[in-house]
Amino acid sequence: MPRRLPLALLPLHTKAMPRLSSTTPMSPLRLRARHSSSTSHSSRSWEPHTAFAAATERARSGNLTPEDAHHLFDELLRQANPVQERPLNNLLAALARAPASAACSDGLALAVNLFSRISQGARCVAHPTACTYGILMECCCRAHRLDLAFAFFGRLLRTGLKAGVIQVCTLLKGLCHAKRTDEALNVLLHRMTELGCTPDVVAYNTVIHGFFKEGQVGKACSLFHEMAQHGVAPNLMTYTSVIDALCKAKAMDKAEYFLRQMVDNGVVPDNVTYNSLIHGYSSSGHWKEPVRVSKEMTSRRVTADVHTYNMFMTFLCKHGRSKEAAGIFDTMAMKGLKPDNVSYAILLHGYATEGCLVDMINLFNSMERNCILPDCCIFNILINAYAKSGKLDKAMLIFNEMQKQGVSPDAVTYLPVIDAFCKKGRLDDAMIMFNQMIDMGVRPDTAVYTSLIQGFCTHGDLVKAKELVTEMMNKGIPPPDIKFFHSIMQNLCTEGRVIEARDILGLIAHIGMRPNVCTFNILIGGYCLVRKMEDASKIFDDMMSYGLEPSNITYGILINGYCKNLRIDDGLILFKEMLRKGVKPTTFNYNVILDGLFLAGRTVAAKEKFHEMAESGADVCIDTYCIVLGGLCRNNCYSEAIMLFQKLSATNVKFDITVVNIIIGAFYRVQRNQEAKDLFVAIPANGLVPNSVTYTIMMRNLIKEGSIEEADDLFLSMEKSGCTADSYMLNLIVRMLLEKGELVKAGNYMSKVDAKSYSLEAKTVSLLISLFSGKGKYREHIGLLPTKYRFREEAATV
Repeated sequence: MPRRLPLALLPLHTKAMPRLSSTTPMSPLRLRARHSSSTSHSSRSWEPHTAFAAATERARSGNLTPEDAHHLFDELLRQANPVQERPLNNLLAALARAPASAACSDGLALAVNLFSRISQGARCVAHPTACTYGILMECCCRAHRLDLAFAFFGRLLRTGLKAGVIQVCTLLKGLCHAKRTDEALNVLLHRMTELGCTPDVVAYNTVIHGFFKEGQVGKACSLFHEMAQHGVAPNLMTYTSVIDALCKAKAMDKAEYFLRQMVDNGVVPDNVTYNSLIHGYSSSGHWKEPVRVSKEMTSRRVTADVHTYNMFMTFLCKHGRSKEAAGIFDTMAMKGLKPDNVSYAILLHGYATEGCLVDMINLFNSMERNCILPDCCIFNILINAYAKSGKLDKAMLIFNEMQKQGVSPDAVTYLPVIDAFCKKGRLDDAMIMFNQMIDMGVRPDTAVYTSLIQGFCTHGDLVKAKELVTEMMNKGIPPPDIKFFHSIMQNLCTEGRVIEARDILGLIAHIGMRPNVCTFNILIGGYCLVRKMEDASKIFDDMMSYGLEPSNITYGILINGYCKNLRIDDGLILFKEMLRKGVKPTTFNYNVILDGLFLAGRTVAAKEKFHEMAESGADVCIDTYCIVLGGLCRNNCYSEAIMLFQKLSATNVKFDITVVNIIIGAFYRVQRNQEAKDLFVAIPANGLVPNSVTYTIMMRNLIKEGSIEEADDLFLSMEKSGCTADSYMLNLIVRMLLEKGELVKAGNYMSKVDAKSYSLEAKTVSLLISLFSGKGKYREHIGLLPTKYRFREEAATV
């Protein structure tokens, strides 16, 4: 059989369309059997209309092969009767619009090839019209061959046929689809008039939509106004396109303006128009506005569709309101709308995100009852939810059920399962899933590999981690970056596994990465955390020998380690070295030194360093004030702390509640109780909110001075303000009241301990035993305690 060229290889002829060779002719008997079964046996004539009609039906059903189509045209070329335009156009249109099938994989190319044969013959066997050329131009545009579309348009003009708006609109669509909307605008405003075509609303809509797709909102809106000036009235599609684009740009005020204009001009919005507004408001984080738009829809008798309800559900689920989304889901069903797979996916994902796994699986089971077949996306949501919650057995049950139902897993399916196995240390199971994935033809992506690499690094198998990294690189998948390995190292260091973190350096070098300052900072911090300062210092030296200069963060980490381990002199030496090397200290560096000096009780040196910091130009932040004021108080310099606070307050320095707490405590320590109370009362005026530490300081000192009722009132006001008493506060209050002999009140606060599911601290229990034991001074008043604590009565009688 002679070779036929695919569409992509057709040459650009302007005088003659490309010709494709014919195939082996089909016998007249076979043609009649296939295309003209209704023709009488006595008639040997061939009817093009009947044959083309039969072929068109086969093309629409996806059963017409290229061979049969060419046999049909072979016969046409032999016959004296030409085919009429309508049968020809119907067949070409059917081929152009038919989806790929086993019979014909490329109907677009076949349509062009068939037309090429009849257009190049010596004898006229067809009379193509402008409609015929329009169909072929659409074929070329859909096949992304705009050049061929223009070639067909040129042939149309040369044949003397008049190009209509439909054919020009086909070219406009092709240009806009190719992101050549500026060229489409030129055709619309200039070329169409030259061709004797008057641009209609469809032509304007095409170009306006093209500009919006390219993100050129200004040009689209300008063309919208220009079309009205040319006497072309915008229709529903025009307004909806403009409103949708403005909503996507979150220009909701402008979208509302066009909606009002639309209604004023007598164009009735449909559900697509309103859906655009609902989506725009929802994406912008507004909730009341979509509800208002929905009510407007109802008032205009526009029926909400499944997509409308899906958008409401999406918004609710994104904001952790899956229960309300479930109400929307039920309402949709009650109104006769059938939720689709997207509806189920939205609500399932909402339940999964909020940890409502029982609701999730119940909804999933309802899909079968409602004859909705779950797709891969649905199964992925369930598997991901169970895997992330540590319920791997259930995740695997869903995974197996998915395959039983004939749904093929993809990389998204495997990822959460592999990741969960890795986090649990079940690396053999993770590799089994990984190998199964490859066997099933699913290509592992970067996320799958990084999960496995992180798992093997975390659990100490760096050899396997190296193999996986090498495998990634051999497959052309970019390996994890340095930040990924830093994350693993940081996690290991936080757990005290610094040696394992240090081994990651070898892996980094293996894949050709160069450790940077951050890499060494992590290791230095890790050794400081486990109090191995000599090793931290060695890493610091290794870093410099590696050719990297320590940053102020590096110095800060090591100095902080020295200070926290009470080696302040070593920290000061390193601080001086930093200055000598020209590394400018930051606020963090000074804060570390100040905290270390105060911790070591070297108050004078700390104050000098604080003044040095202020003069150096480094920012003095809230943390600095907390360190200085707190350090002064820890070293019994309460009056100095109060003076500094008052001096800074006079210069309008803004403090946080931590600083205020320190000074309230300082006032009480120097017996300036009323000033402490005044400062507490002034907290809201300073734009601050008391926290549990603030109330603990106040309660301690009120009880200490005997103001029990005032303390009770303060506790009640604290609860009303929404501040929750913690275990430390309640235990402290109980002990202080017991020591004051306020047994009934102490019992009340013990009940509060139980109500909050806290436990009595060892100090509190020890005090109770000493007070209510056989020799305790309150042994005969044990009945004043809550029932739960009267078990000590037996001990009291011993």
